[in-house]
Amino acid sequence: MNSKPALLPVLLAILGAAAAAQRGSSPPPNIVLILVDDLGWTDLGSYGSRYYETPNIDRLASGGMRFTQAYAAAAVCSPTRAALMTGRYPARLGITDWIRARFQGGTMPEDGRNPAGLDRVDDRPLLVARNPLWMEHDEVTIAEALEPNGYVSTHIGKWHLGMDDWYPQHQGFAENFGGCDYGEPPSYFDPFANRQLSGIPHLPPRTPGQYLTDREADEAVAFIRRNRNRPFFLYLAHYAVHTPIQAKPEVAARYAAKTPTNQKNPDYAAMVESVDDAVGRVLGTLDQLGLSSRTLVIFTSDNGGLLGPTDNAPLRSGKGYPYEGGIRVPLIASWPGKIPPGTVSEEAVSSIDVLPTILDAVGRPFPGVGMVDGVSLLRHLFSGGRKRLRRETLYWHFPHYRGTDVAPYSIIRWRNWKLIKRYEGPRCELYQLGRDPSEQHNLADHRPGLVRRLERRLDRWLQRVGATIPVPASPVEESGER
Repeated sequence: MNSKPALLPVLLAILGAAAAAQRGSSPPPNIVLILVDDLGWTDLGSYGSRYYETPNIDRLASGGMRFTQAYAAAAVCSPTRAALMTGRYPARLGITDWIRARFQGGTMPEDGRNPAGLDRVDDRPLLVARNPLWMEHDEVTIAEALEPNGYVSTHIGKWHLGMDDWYPQHQGFAENFGGCDYGEPPSYFDPFANRQLSGIPHLPPRTPGQYLTDREADEAVAFIRRNRNRPFFLYLAHYAVHTPIQAKPEVAARYAAKTPTNQKNPDYAAMVESVDDAVGRVLGTLDQLGLSSRTLVIFTSDNGGLLGPTDNAPLRSGKGYPYEGGIRVPLIASWPGKIPPGTVSEEAVSSIDVLPTILDAVGRPFPGVGMVDGVSLLRHLFSGGRKRLRRETLYWHFPHYRGTDVAPYSIIRWRNWKLIKRYEGPRCELYQLGRDPSEQHNLADHRPGLVRRLERRLDRWLQRVGATIPVPASPVEESGER
């Protein structure tokens, strides 16, 4: 993995000075960031679902801005979570696949160093990137960036960015409820255990049989109440709707009685409803305490919906794949009195934009050219979408195999054009998303000049961020020599 600049001391010094200079100004806004695991682009009523019921999230959308072309920074979870926390592309961070928990073989290397470089996977023809086991401490999280401004931060739910020494409490969060190296919960019912795992670290059993999403909502509400008189950052990162697909039986029974659409899994629908209930409780608490008008709420997902439990149509494919169903996600931002209600944006935005947007909202832009890849969405939000972003290009990089049907790929989206570059098999696919959001018509053979231009631009970006590029295996490399 690439070496990291020592960003944190520089950042804290600059932001600390800025905070001291501006004491006495109006109270900074509270920040609520809600991240749902594996929630698909059409899994909400406000995004077109006619099967799932999400009245609270839909109310959040109607009270703010709903993005129709928002993207996760990766088609799988850990890279997006790292990008969300740091504002940096996964390829720059070196975290480009999901991080293996210890129970999945993610043990500490003998030398204590994060895995890096290339490795062979079974008999596959490419050497691919070794995925690290944690996000380095040098990376600056939202919580660390807010701390000099007097914010108290809590993490609730799924972290999935490293083992013990890299848990949220070591990345700027004062409190941690359930954040660990798990990518999924052992069970959704208290004591949150299965035959292999005895529970979730930092979320001790409390009420036998309580649903995990309800417990996360309990902790979120309690945190808001404890900190109503000081600026706070609530990172509510639900384990739902990730597998195992487990739901409250009585809620699932209601969906089993509904007329199915292309979305038809009653247990998954009940999990979506539980997330919606949690959002409703958070919004209700903000309203009750008179905090809504000074709270920015951002709601999104870490990747596209998992095929099987849900269906992302009209988008193609789902989680893990380079198509829109794998990377396009819901994104909603609400701040009463600041963001005009009921607005819809078609701007292409990404997880990397969350950190700069939050820091801009609190009046502390992230210092230093090159420290972040994202851009602030604040002016766009406040203008109801009238002030356009000046960025035309987004990138993705997945230098790994996934199952039997996903080989390493990179993606560039430039304006409405999307190029998928593959490192094994057919080289490129080209889609015009404005006319073909379902990616049914590969235009690579019809626009070879555009393919070459986009591929060159993509290659320059990969080089600029220090991305790990898959290479053909050779007899020497196969023997383990580097």
